[in-house]
Amino acid sequence: MIDFNNLEKYRENNRIEAKKATGGLPRSIWETYSAFANTLGGIILLGVEEWPDKTLHTVDLPDPDRLVKEFWDIVNNPNKTSVNILSSKDVFVQEVDGNHIVVINVPRAERSYRPVYVDGNPLSTYRRNGEGDYKCTKEEYQAMVRDASVKTQDMLVLNEMDMSVFNKESVRSFRQRMRLSRPGHVWEALEDEDFLLKLGAVGIGSDGKKHPTSAGLLMFGNEYDIVREYNAYFLDYQEQYDADTRWTDRIISSSGDWSGNVYDFYFRVYNKLTQDIKVPFKMEGGARVDDTSVHQAMREALANCLVNADYYGRQGLVVIKKRDGITMSNPGNFRIEIDTAKSGGVSDPRNGTMLKMFNLIDIGERAGSGIPNIFRVWHEQGWTAPVISESFDPDRIMLSLAFEKIGDKKSAIKIGDKKSAINAKMKETIIACLTDRAEAKASAIAEHIGLKPSRTRDYLNELIAEGIVVAEGSNKNRVYKLKA
Repeated sequence: MIDFNNLEKYRENNRIEAKKATGGLPRSIWETYSAFANTLGGIILLGVEEWPDKTLHTVDLPDPDRLVKEFWDIVNNPNKTSVNILSSKDVFVQEVDGNHIVVINVPRAERSYRPVYVDGNPLSTYRRNGEGDYKCTKEEYQAMVRDASVKTQDMLVLNEMDMSVFNKESVRSFRQRMRLSRPGHVWEALEDEDFLLKLGAVGIGSDGKKHPTSAGLLMFGNEYDIVREYNAYFLDYQEQYDADTRWTDRIISSSGDWSGNVYDFYFRVYNKLTQDIKVPFKMEGGARVDDTSVHQAMREALANCLVNADYYGRQGLVVIKKRDGITMSNPGNFRIEIDTAKSGGVSDPRNGTMLKMFNLIDIGERAGSGIPNIFRVWHEQGWTAPVISESFDPDRIMLSLAFEKIGDKKSAIKIGDKKSAINAKMKETIIACLTDRAEAKASAIAEHIGLKPSRTRDYLNELIAEGIVVAEGSNKNRVYKLKA
């Protein structure tokens, strides 16, 4: 919430919208309501104006109680808004500097309610970007509609495709891994088609015949068949050890020398990600154990990235390994709140059938404990906390895993000697942090993003040099904020 005693410290941003409203309820309020609900949520302030220097100040609202009543009458009108996601505590009158203003706290809508649109027109769907509201593209609207479905995206039966889309070697490999993970399983003796039907990789189509499901096509299909359904499908792994070259090793789904499906991509990439992780010597039952909690967390992270991707989305799925860390980014946004995902206990995968397939070979978690486990392992190792960020237009989720010890410049993974450039995604996280507050000290930003203050100041100095952030004050009193 806003500190109303210091309103002038805040600025309009992607979470705050000020409207003077002295002439009544602004018509543009509904675009902002839709935008906040479809993005990250936010606060609408009626009776507040923005001065030329971007500071916020109250005005004298003639009748704030009347505005509140008018707002409730309209927000509950299905001809105006597709859904009312507010409760009584979200709208109230607040006294500030001797004036009364109306505060409307719009939460992020649950995925089953999105897209939230206005004027009875699904094309009037908005999102928030910086200080303004913009009308969603058809692609963004369709992505929200897909996520709102009770069924996960990968349950669709693809009637126009037949069983020839499956890569036989991928299916054989999966079945072999499942035999090792689930010896004596009741599906073990089934023929491939019947096995894939039980697995959810095949479904019965409208013609009564067997056809691949979206999950089956993505997991076990050939890349040239996958792109027939998912036109933007692209899986990309890069190793960037040398600042002078774009990449030193790369795996892409479209290379044509392997299947290009999600299942094979997982194992090709997982082996690359873990080959440099230090494995302590440990004996168990007379045999050496080479699997550590870090390996387990890495499996969780990669599986999460793959099963939560929106494969209809733009820009594909990208995994980048550098000397000092790994980033995994996928198209699509979070189906639950990021804080909820971090706390665990809630599982809402975008591709639930694919997750079930990974579970059968002991990869991934269904109980919502995957992300908390990653944070726990990083904490136990004494590494800087992972960073999860979400961006829009296009929708993307990024997980950044740093291998830097807190208070130690040495990397836990020894790859090359050159210092890598400051992570651009970390700077985006700092920008998001400063967007949510008027100003902040480096220590507060560092705590928010999980880095030590000295490393955070490096990023802040880069942002200052780029003209994005400004610093005010000196030494212990120095604060940072976004440039107006």
